[in-house]
Amino acid sequence: MIALSDYLILGAILFSLSVTGIFLNRKNVIILLMCVELMLLAVNMNFIAFSHFLGDTAGQVFVFFILTVAAAEAAIGLAILVVLFRNKRTINVEDLDTLKG
Repeated sequence: MIALSDYLILGAILFSLSVTGIFLNRKNVIILLMCVELMLLAVNMNFIAFSHFLGDTAGQVFVFFILTVAAAEAAIGLAILVVLFRNKRTINVEDLDTLKG
């Protein structure tokens, strides 16, 4: 039987990996988006673990809403990336700091 602490430790490891990825790689926008998605998945896994061990389905329902928002965020983020790459020919964050309004 897998204990609740095992799920929480795995979620903490995934969350810390994503935070480390954000701080170590601030140049590539795609990797930054993937780290944010990994962070959301770590939080979702904790919601599912607590929901399962407490016998309540509220956490599982909340995860569906988070996944919906994450999918919309990823789609909009990638669409913005495509437009930026067409205009600037790069996805380097340092080169994208001079945006015009």
